[in-house]
Amino acid sequence: MPNALLAAGTPAPDFTLHATPDQTLSLEELRGAPVVLVFYPADWSAVCGDELVVFNQALPLIRKQGGIVLGISVDSAWCHQAFVKDRNLHFDLLADFEPKGAVSRLYGAYDEVHGCSKRALFVIDAQGRIAWSYLSPTAINPGADGVLDALDQLAKGLSST
Repeated sequence: MPNALLAAGTPAPDFTLHATPDQTLSLEELRGAPVVLVFYPADWSAVCGDELVVFNQALPLIRKQGGIVLGISVDSAWCHQAFVKDRNLHFDLLADFEPKGAVSRLYGAYDEVHGCSKRALFVIDAQGRIAWSYLSPTAINPGADGVLDALDQLAKGLSST
């Protein structure tokens, strides 16, 4: 399992996680469209809430590039449902709950010390390769600019590698 964040050019590991308590979503299902993975530590924390609201506000720009946003943390699907409703989010939050942090670990985005996902962003191209990745300090909201730039580069046919 990687300790470093997966870099651009790496095949994105496939996964299947719960989007709701009774529905799962696999990365493979989204092949053919760019996918933005937003790993974050926890639903009800201040910085995470602000970060996810920024992505919610950027959704029209992301969707204009054909992108799909998925938030991923070790919170349960039940916790995600309450958080999505409370913050009026319009993208799926996936539960990397059990085994705890398994997908975060695959992407090098798991914080072993604190037992949660790190604050990491990935843009995966339509062919399933990581086009861009970024690890933010936990206390800093990275915003969506890097993701929007990476999607713009993909749309222009340029690679970040």
